[in-house]
Amino acid sequence: MSYLEEIQVKNLDHLGIVAGLIDEIGIVKIINNKLGIDVREKISAGTVVKSILINGLGFVSRPLYLFSQFFQDKAIEKLLGERIKPDYLNDDKIGRVMDELYKYGLNDIFIEVVLEVIKKFKIDLKYSHLDSTSFHLDGEYKREEDKEKQEEEKIIKERPILIKKGYSRDHRPDLKQCVLDLITSQDGDIPLFVRVGDGNESDKAVFGKVLVEFKKQIKFDSIMVCDSALYGQENLQLIQHLKWITRVPMTIKKAKELVQNIEVEEVKDEDKEKRSDLNLESYTWKEEIVTYGGIKQTWLIVLSEKRQKSDLEKLEKQLSQEEKKSQKFLKEIQSEEFEHPQAARYKLKAINKKLRLLEIKEVELIETYSKKKEKIYKMISLIIKKDEEISRKTKEAGKFILATNLVEENKLEASEILITYKNQQSTERGFRFLKDPLFFTDSFFVKKPERIETMLFLMSLCLLIYNLGQRELRNCLKRVKKGINNQVGKVTLRPTLRWIFQCFQGIHYVILNGVKQIVNLTEERRFILSLLPASC
Repeated sequence: MSYLEEIQVKNLDHLGIVAGLIDEIGIVKIINNKLGIDVREKISAGTVVKSILINGLGFVSRPLYLFSQFFQDKAIEKLLGERIKPDYLNDDKIGRVMDELYKYGLNDIFIEVVLEVIKKFKIDLKYSHLDSTSFHLDGEYKREEDKEKQEEEKIIKERPILIKKGYSRDHRPDLKQCVLDLITSQDGDIPLFVRVGDGNESDKAVFGKVLVEFKKQIKFDSIMVCDSALYGQENLQLIQHLKWITRVPMTIKKAKELVQNIEVEEVKDEDKEKRSDLNLESYTWKEEIVTYGGIKQTWLIVLSEKRQKSDLEKLEKQLSQEEKKSQKFLKEIQSEEFEHPQAARYKLKAINKKLRLLEIKEVELIETYSKKKEKIYKMISLIIKKDEEISRKTKEAGKFILATNLVEENKLEASEILITYKNQQSTERGFRFLKDPLFFTDSFFVKKPERIETMLFLMSLCLLIYNLGQRELRNCLKRVKKGINNQVGKVTLRPTLRWIFQCFQGIHYVILNGVKQIVNLTEERRFILSLLPASC
């Protein structure tokens, strides 16, 4: 045997960190406890799930039929366990495990993983955030038609999702889709609850039910935060025993009146420094006690200076665009010959429907004759501004209303309501992660709705692992009061885990004459590992 034949080099890179986080949570054990272990199998269901999660966080776009190739040059025994071979991870095995996960109950498994994370890592659940997004799907699916009706009051499906066209958040209404509802903790953006819905599902129809189901599954006294899709009389009645903060839609008459007529309070000098510390120096507000949908609540009417400036600029631009458009319409209607007065007025009415801030007004309808000596009518018009509408939009600029049912003894400070709602982006960050083209969600390759749901469940587990690792790293850096260099060489206490993954490129697992070792662990890399959970 030659010297070279006694050396084996396998890539490890950042995947050791991913595997360590999975082990720290105990995902393999949870899956195996749920699905059981068959002694005849070469690889357990829990280990298969671990391999999918490692692949998902490897940031390579490879479909399942190339799955085993992903591990060909990796230290698979170090990552998954002794005597595990890449060819054990074939598409048939992975497909069977995905089907077993679906059959057992994706929601039950996810909740158990979440409860373990909450307990072990002491996740603060004072606030939880709900939002939804859509995922586009290619190809034909077996259940595109609703063959069995779902009971409206049930939110956890007893049937696969329906792949249908619906409202597209990515402005692709031409594509089929499914919907993902996600609840995250404000502390670390940890996914707490995931639900996959039909492609044509409406947020307004399900958000209240999602929150009720979440509180049944995770019995914590969390304040639920959501956007205006939650705010409606039916949903408010449904969640009246929960604590919530949401945005009030401007379609509500009372909201319109308040935004138009109420003056937000001037900031007192002693409060300016406090608001600056909270990064709220550009906000002013006023509180009102309101009863809506039979629920007593606090409405916080907020004025954002930055948003006001932006809204007024948009209004000015819209006015300028309408002036050009209305001049064109004016020439058109004044040059046209009409057979009847009603035809001229009908045309004018149709034109004005296309304008929002301006109006073309009839000055005079002239009766005359055409070149063929036929009686015709010509309209003399002028352009006028809709002063009332412009004034309304000017008063509304930069204003929005937040509502909460936390009143009297449970009352929150106005600044806390505003800061908490601004953190609604925690779910949006999760969606950006899941839709990243480097992630394996770029194209769904599974052809059954059940597999789509299972894949979204696995992707959500990837998000949980990623955000948990990032939270732990940042919390440790804060405790030791020592930062690390980011992408541009500046010291930071809040690095992204993706940057850490990049920092670990070039870590290898080497076996030389039977001796196993990990190479290229620099002092900086060892410092980073010391900040992560012990299993890493």
